[in-house]
Amino acid sequence: MKIMIRRSHEGILSAYVPKKDLEEPIVDCERPEMWGGRITLANGWQLALPEMSADTTLPITVEARRLNEGVSE
Repeated sequence: MKIMIRRSHEGILSAYVPKKDLEEPIVDCERPEMWGGRITLANGWQLALPEMSADTTLPITVEARRLNEGVSE
């Protein structure tokens, strides 16, 4: 699924899922640089992000894969 990742003026990372009209803060990153690992959103969704350079600028739209599809929304 396509998601947009951005950083707010307060420095908080969030992910926006256009098909669900959902924006949630990113509460956990598997890797310090975020890319190529798993992130967890405040609503419990876990997404696998593609490998990208650690200095990738935000905001950016990427193709992510949802890992916990069986969890209710």
